[in-house]
Amino acid sequence: MTGRERHGTGARLRRMLAYAVLILFALVFLYPFVIQTATAFKTEPDAAAHPLSPIPDPVTTEAFAQVFGGTGFPLWVVNSLAVTLLITAGRVFLDSLAGYALARLPFRGRGAITAMVLAVMAVPGVVLLIPKFLVLNQLGLYDTYTALVLPLIVDAAGVFIMRQFFLSVPPSLEEAARMDGAGVFRTYWSVILPMARPALITLTILSFQSSWNEFPHTVVAVQDPALYTLPRGIANLVAGSLGAGTQYPLKLAAALLATIPVAIIFIVFQRYFVRGAAEGASKE
Repeated sequence: MTGRERHGTGARLRRMLAYAVLILFALVFLYPFVIQTATAFKTEPDAAAHPLSPIPDPVTTEAFAQVFGGTGFPLWVVNSLAVTLLITAGRVFLDSLAGYALARLPFRGRGAITAMVLAVMAVPGVVLLIPKFLVLNQLGLYDTYTALVLPLIVDAAGVFIMRQFFLSVPPSLEEAARMDGAGVFRTYWSVILPMARPALITLTILSFQSSWNEFPHTVVAVQDPALYTLPRGIANLVAGSLGAGTQYPLKLAAALLATIPVAIIFIVFQRYFVRGAAEGASKE
């Protein structure tokens, strides 16, 4: 066997080993989701007797019927949709506006504000829960829809993503727009923003996912069950709000239904998400 053949054989073995390791990690990450899906279609005795079995025996949709008929799930969905759409729209507009200002507009203190945005990204969200509660309570916003939306309508990570993208836009485009008589906002809205489609889609996916799955903020923002979003309502189910028993099929059926919208959005816009993330990372 020549040196070239030995090198080719070694490369194939390394590639096969890498694929085997990736498949192993994929199975480790996917198996809990498989168990969640299977348990949602199990009966209560089957789920208690065989909690790790990926095959329901028998298959039943009783848990889904109970989710829609015996819980506040429909109301939670409506609340989550309203809150998520408002937060996502607000973040896409305000984060892109702030990102454009930090990337393209010369003003005193721009570097300090950018550093503060980066510093906010480093602060754990749990640290801000009590201050959020105190502020909302003092402003009279506690236990309202406004309390669910307003504190989350701007996101430091979104500002950073948009700033990184706008830094890659050639300044000649803005100069041409100014020569045509366009002001700052018109240049941003009509010239620069349409070019930011990959970054905007990335921001939309991240904003939708984070606001749809937001739980800690809802704990300190609302107490009225009529204002519960899906994460808060499902957490209430997990805490045993419907009585005795494990109720694993009911809880996991609700969790499975809550996962579907985010999964659909990510699958549909996956290529834009990857492209936008790669462009943002290449500018760091």
